[in-house]
Amino acid sequence: MNTTHYDWLNDYLLSKPGVEKDFKEEWQWHRFMVRGKLFAAVCEPDVKHKDYGGHPLVNLKCDPRLAEGFRETYPEIHPGFYSDKRHWNAAFLDGNLPDDVLRDMCDMSYRLVVEKLPKYVQKELAEG
Repeated sequence: MNTTHYDWLNDYLLSKPGVEKDFKEEWQWHRFMVRGKLFAAVCEPDVKHKDYGGHPLVNLKCDPRLAEGFRETYPEIHPGFYSDKRHWNAAFLDGNLPDDVLRDMCDMSYRLVVEKLPKYVQKELAEG
């Protein structure tokens, strides 16, 4: 998993309660899930994928009201790769996106997924 200067990313995503990681061979995605629900995927699309090709990236769920703002503010953030472009953003990991922005985006993605889980699961996760 090539995360360039974001070498903390893998450990940060895995540090969240209940997170599991796997590798989806056919997509070449490192997937981060909580209770089977995807909240982050790290990959490096082939050059045939136009704007995304050759860039290591992380797909993160995003509040649709904020997604466009991130894209307008940071050149490293694009609509989600092979994801619903309203609810997912792709952050290129070979640019200069500030660490705190990427951490905030990871936190938001995790929170958005956990909020959709049953209340008893949310409680279990909160109790660690």
